[in-house]
Amino acid sequence: MKVVGVGCGPGMLTAEAAAVISGATLMYGSPRAIALARAAIRPGCEVHEIEDYRALRSLPAGAVVLSTGDPMLAGLGYLPGEVVPGISSLQVAFARLKIPLVRAAVVSAHGKDHARAVADAREEVLRGRVVFLIADPAFDVGALAAALPLETRVAVCEDLGYPEERIAVGTGAEPPAVRGDLFVVVAGEF
Repeated sequence: MKVVGVGCGPGMLTAEAAAVISGATLMYGSPRAIALARAAIRPGCEVHEIEDYRALRSLPAGAVVLSTGDPMLAGLGYLPGEVVPGISSLQVAFARLKIPLVRAAVVSAHGKDHARAVADAREEVLRGRVVFLIADPAFDVGALAAALPLETRVAVCEDLGYPEERIAVGTGAEPPAVRGDLFVVVAGEF
């Protein structure tokens, strides 16, 4: 099995990922991952939308599994087999905000305990790190901002890589509003 990162938005498929995808005969992915890889999928490839993530471990050895962003950043990199990295939302957000990646502390709130994620993010910001928080549509940026020092910068990065990409920057005192469901949050001194 190969787990292939397809990037966080259109046009972010690496040459290595495109080569693996174009050589595949059996592929699995979310609708979004399949859409991001569509141009590299060869005619005749058997493509399936993932219906049960628990069943992915039992796929045939030759299967290719598509993961949005990079499989090792809260993606499908835990699956057995080779991992082909992709361009992550972390890389794109930090590039857009001109923040060195070595300052990053990653916190995931995607499908997880949001209160724990807020506490972890606060702890990292107080240590001087810049938090990259992987959010889900229900995540409350206001709750995160309220837990941070008032002057802390907070950015909401939405639809990274898509034509409708939007990055809004505020502070703990006046956090930016979220407009869509596909977003990450960056918080700290940047």
